[in-house]
Amino acid sequence: MLTIGISGGSGSGKSTVVNELIKQLPGEAVTVIPQDSYYWDNGNKTPEEKQQINFDHPDAIEWQLLIAQLRELKSGNTIEMPDYSYVECARSAETVSICARKIIIVEGILILTEPELRDLLDIKVFVDADPDDRLMRIIRRDTEERGRSFDQGMRHYESFVKPMHLQFIEPSKRFADIIIPQGGKNTVAIDILASRIKLTI
Repeated sequence: MLTIGISGGSGSGKSTVVNELIKQLPGEAVTVIPQDSYYWDNGNKTPEEKQQINFDHPDAIEWQLLIAQLRELKSGNTIEMPDYSYVECARSAETVSICARKIIIVEGILILTEPELRDLLDIKVFVDADPDDRLMRIIRRDTEERGRSFDQGMRHYESFVKPMHLQFIEPSKRFADIIIPQGGKNTVAIDILASRIKLTI
């Protein structure tokens, strides 16, 4: 079993890299664990309080649950992964059954900031991208998928995303084994990573 961590700033193209890897690998061999599924449940907060949640700080993640469930997968067991909604800022009452497979990909902006989680990763990848490109993707995602207006998205970026990126996410790049510049557009780097993974299957 091979465990791969794919990190990088918000809007850097992590999901694109993951999806491109999945295309090149046998579908039955890959399990993906999104860090976003492990945000603390904030469903009891008011709409105003939800607007102030800092999703880009490590304290927003229930790390011990993520780590415990990753250990279960590495032991060959099935887990019940939380199902989190950004729009509601809450976990669903339902969970998602995830089976152990040959390749486990853990994906998220903060995964390289947590030492205990890093120790469980065989390959650590950081997806890098130009800040302007990341900002455009973030604003598009916030307005199309997360129910924010353009102004709300910009305020959220200035208040939370940018300062947390500089404080936590960018420094975590030093823990990466592989850095993929140009985000998901770097097909050469993705192909090389896929080839390395295929050697373990």
